Amino acid sequence: MNIDPMLLEILACPCEHHAPVQPDSPDPATASALVCTRCRTSFPVRDDIPVMLLDEATPGPQGVGADLSPGQ
Repeated sequence: MNIDPMLLEILACPCEHHAPVQPDSPDPATASALVCTRCRTSFPVRDDIPVMLLDEATPGPQGVGADLSPGQ
């Protein structure tokens, strides 16, 4: 995955809470998706383009928008 770091800073989960997203791997070169930091919904990245559509996403363990952030 090759996404501009500036773009990663502004991307957010499209659920009502708009939490930031981060690569699904600590090494961005091996990442294949972006994951919401709040609900753990996973968004695919295809040809280095994030697909930030809920219809294309894999919901987190408790669903889209659930608060699973650290400390909760």
